[in-house]
Amino acid sequence: MTEQKPTEIVAVNQQIEAINKRIGSLKDDLNKTHEDVKKYIEQRDQLNAKAKTLREEIAEIKKERDQLNVNVKALKLQRDEVRGQMAPFIEIINEHGQKIRELREKRSGQSRQALQKAFDALEFKIATTSMDLQDEKKLIDQVKEIEIKLSTYKKIDQHNKKISEVKSELKVFQQKADVFHNQLTENAKKSQELHSKMLAKFEEMKKIREDATNLHLQFLLAKEKIKPLHEEISRAIEQRQKLFGIRQGQYEERHKQFEAAKAETEKQKKAKEQEIKEKIGSVAREKLQRGEKLDLREFQLLAGDDSETED
Repeated sequence: MTEQKPTEIVAVNQQIEAINKRIGSLKDDLNKTHEDVKKYIEQRDQLNAKAKTLREEIAEIKKERDQLNVNVKALKLQRDEVRGQMAPFIEIINEHGQKIRELREKRSGQSRQALQKAFDALEFKIATTSMDLQDEKKLIDQVKEIEIKLSTYKKIDQHNKKISEVKSELKVFQQKADVFHNQLTENAKKSQELHSKMLAKFEEMKKIREDATNLHLQFLLAKEKIKPLHEEISRAIEQRQKLFGIRQGQYEERHKQFEAAKAETEKQKKAKEQEIKEKIGSVAREKLQRGEKLDLREFQLLAGDDSETED
């Protein structure tokens, strides 16, 4: 029987120990991968929830902005309608303004104050001075001439008065148009602010979605590692089980060898004892034949032989 070498068992134990370390390392990798998968899912879901909230906020802002744009359009129509109502008044003002310009072109070089002063002086002279008919007629003609020149200024006054009256009426429309315009401007400004806010939130949502997509990709990559790790762990466990079988066989073989060696030793021991007993018995018999006294050991040995003989 070939003797089992201890070094072979040591080598198998070393292989089992190496595989145990490998399995431990793989399990650590697997646990970390599971933790990564869980972490990526949680972070991805948090980002998706945040993106959903932003999307809802954007929808609300867009709704408010669109309503403001509707308001702007309606206010613009109202403003333009009022301005359209102002057109006839403006046309009247322009007509009177044109007539004023035409009258001013017809004026003499003298100012209104100078003409009025000359007119007053002539009237006073006519009223207070005695003169012949011809001289008086000359003065009256001068007064008429001045009156014609002053009438130009009076006509200008009339046109200015009419312009003032029309402007007073126009002011009501202008104020109304200004109210619509101011409301329009305010709504348009607020709409632009909401639009800018919406774009900022959209960019934020876009960035969050990109981050969520990256986390999802990392989740998929980590998830793909799980199956190969399980398979590698299974292969390592299977390999370890085979080594356990080999080691068990080695232990059983060593036990058989040990039992065989023990039996052989016991056999040799018994053979040795038998040889000694036979020698002692031979010596004891010789002593008996010579009539010599036997010691206790020799006596017991011969007594035992006799007993065995009787049996």
